[in-house]
Amino acid sequence: MEESEELSEVEEEHVQPGEKPLRRSKTKNTFLKKTRAKKSFTCTQCGKSLTTKQWMERHMRVHTGEKPFTCDQCGRSFAMKHNLQIHMRVHTGEKPFTCDQCGRGFIQPSGLKEHMKIHTGEKPFTCDECGRSFTFKNRLERHMRIHTGEKPFPCDQCGSSFAYKHHLEVHMRVHTEEKPNTCDQCGKSFRQSAHLKFHMSIHTGQKPYPCDQCSKTFIGPANLRKHLTVHTKEKPHSCSVCGKRFSLLHHLHSHQKIHTGVREYMCFECEKAFTLAKHLKQHQVIHTGEKPFKCSHCYKGFNQPANLNRHEKVHSKEKPHTCDQCGQSFTIKSHLKKHMKIHAVEKPHHHSLRSRPDGGTK
Repeated sequence: MEESEELSEVEEEHVQPGEKPLRRSKTKNTFLKKTRAKKSFTCTQCGKSLTTKQWMERHMRVHTGEKPFTCDQCGRSFAMKHNLQIHMRVHTGEKPFTCDQCGRGFIQPSGLKEHMKIHTGEKPFTCDECGRSFTFKNRLERHMRIHTGEKPFPCDQCGSSFAYKHHLEVHMRVHTEEKPNTCDQCGKSFRQSAHLKFHMSIHTGQKPYPCDQCSKTFIGPANLRKHLTVHTKEKPHSCSVCGKRFSLLHHLHSHQKIHTGVREYMCFECEKAFTLAKHLKQHQVIHTGEKPFKCSHCYKGFNQPANLNRHEKVHSKEKPHTCDQCGQSFTIKSHLKKHMKIHAVEKPHHHSLRSRPDGGTK
């Protein structure tokens, strides 16, 4: 320990701010040869040999626990004066060792040396379970929790445990009800920044997840997965009461409330009750007058995403609903239905609703 501390002091003297710390400089080699050649003081506690009486006195602090050098800013104490001097840079903000690749500064040359691995691409720490490599040892140690199942960060409110401290911090917002990520378009808040990012696609209209079976696009991977069941026709979840089948389990759970008659979500404004929370939420905008869904073309607001989708067809000139009697097309299905009444008078019982392949119902 003392040899390494002596070495760090020598390194501090010879590595100037702005220079890269060397892996094994001539100064280090010369220093190590000299110190190993003359060691005349032996510790009676652990048998370690040191070169001078002064270093022996310093070494004895390891056994006595003495830390005579105290920081006047925070009260932290150190066994070595040199360590206090380095610590003081935390308070002064001094970072004399700068990376010549990105300009980031460091308190010690050892910090800069570790940082340089990011630029060199060096990843010396490899997981023996899956072969993944890491730049830093602590990153590998954190990664290993995936394989060991270790979750050292428990929640003191509900007992749930987490592998990473950050995950615990995010989880605690469930108990504190803190939602620090706020949408600047509609004011809705979220616990996680990822949830806000997903929500923003409602306002921007961005749908980066396309279906490879049809032309539809979706705002998230979960939405795309749900949609794909339309093409696969897979419906593994069946209702035990009426036998109706569903592609997704939560659709079955929602359906089963029809049989139980449970309407657990009530509007406090008018006392109307709903089986699903999303239906209550959609209903409440009637009372609030909120129109959070904005058109990306004219910024007109709508209280439901379906209304926004229908409106945007005005800008896209899309008219998927076509009359099979005269060929006239319409943006909205209800407009086609109204139009069909003209033909119903002319030819009763000889008309049908026809839509283009990309939308609508025949």
